Amino acid sequence: MEKHQKRYFLTEEEIPTQWYNIQADMVNKPLPPINPATKQPLKVEDLYPVFAEELCRQELDQEHAWIDIPEEVRDMYKYYRSTPLVRAYGLEKALGTPAHIYFKNESVSPVGSHKLNSALAQAYYCKQQGITNVTTETGAGQWGAALSYAAKAFGLEAAVYQVKISYNQKPYRRSIMQTYGAQVTASPSMSTRAGKDILTRDPNNQGSLGTAISEAIELALNTPNCRYTLGSVLSHVTLHQTIIGLEAEKQMQKAGEYPDIVIGCFGGGSNFGGISFPFMRHNIKEGRTTRFIAAEPASCPKLTRGVFQYDFGDVAGYTPLLPMYTLGHNFMPANIHAGGLRYHGAGVIVSQLLKDGMMEAVDIRQLESFEAGMLFSRAEGIIPAPESCHAIAAAIQEAKKCIATGEEKVILFNLSGHGLIDMAAYDQYLSGSLQDYVVTDEDVQRNISQLEKVL
Repeated sequence: MEKHQKRYFLTEEEIPTQWYNIQADMVNKPLPPINPATKQPLKVEDLYPVFAEELCRQELDQEHAWIDIPEEVRDMYKYYRSTPLVRAYGLEKALGTPAHIYFKNESVSPVGSHKLNSALAQAYYCKQQGITNVTTETGAGQWGAALSYAAKAFGLEAAVYQVKISYNQKPYRRSIMQTYGAQVTASPSMSTRAGKDILTRDPNNQGSLGTAISEAIELALNTPNCRYTLGSVLSHVTLHQTIIGLEAEKQMQKAGEYPDIVIGCFGGGSNFGGISFPFMRHNIKEGRTTRFIAAEPASCPKLTRGVFQYDFGDVAGYTPLLPMYTLGHNFMPANIHAGGLRYHGAGVIVSQLLKDGMMEAVDIRQLESFEAGMLFSRAEGIIPAPESCHAIAAAIQEAKKCIATGEEKVILFNLSGHGLIDMAAYDQYLSGSLQDYVVTDEDVQRNISQLEKVL
């Protein structure tokens, strides 16, 4: 009988009890975030007005490799974890490749993406501190949906600033957030000083994750008993996402294989780091030679065409200065449908790892990503989110190389979410109205030249 899929799960007892903090094992630690006012390295207490205190400690922790998952969070994980590791026989056959392709299917969570892994943790820590309100940003809406659900689960009120282009492109994600009880505002808006300033300069501004972060932080700082929560980029977010790779590591053992290549799509770094870092520790500590590939959009290529430089994580300059690969915090990405990848910078851990040659990056054009998503849908029966299509495209590139060489390489990628609420994007692709956006060298240099030189 012809093979299609084979899935591997873990028992409840096998679900990891700790997250993995790769900072503790890195040979070259990430440079410290800098207080923009004093130009001094950030202290933990500097972050207390913005984040829950335990999250601040996790953010700057470069000592402890393993951090316990609170039992209340792990109990919530059990609603949908372990997520399946799938051998993609259908995709292998469609490509005619000798490669063995596996994907970690994070689309099976209640909100349809990996984002819930950190949302539950962040909401829990806020609740434990007695915080009553949380704010956040969201691009395509996966993180906003996850935070809205997690906030309701822990009895918190949530306010979400959704990037305006995605607010209009993806109305059903907005509806999901509102169904869970969140207040949703299109960003940039007139409800914050940051939003007003942006709209004053550019009344037709369609927003970016950088604009939405500015508004969410401002609201958190000006609202009693409120904290900001973040869906990617920062180190504590990636820490929580390592549940993905830690599960995949055990599941690959059950499959009797170990990945030669690990791939994740890339916006700020949380889902790429989540699938990669647990495997990368074996490269660091044991000398394994697994390759790690971050797949970013060609319209927002901070890893492949940005510079390593201290920069703000948001447009208004409310965040600390972060040592990262960046296109400049004023960079306005094109209106691609992979809204979760439309971010100007990369997390500090990934930036240091890329700088040290521990990982690679590729940029994927929008049409290639949807072509890959269509092939995957027809081969495996799952319609992927536009963000995940970038990881699939990179996996297909690597699998095709194996056709030429005849190598049976083991490829693992993270299917970070489903695309069932993104069918308008697929409709545009099928009708031929979707187009590629490739940022020009002039745009990159113009934004980078405006950065303050801290290094």
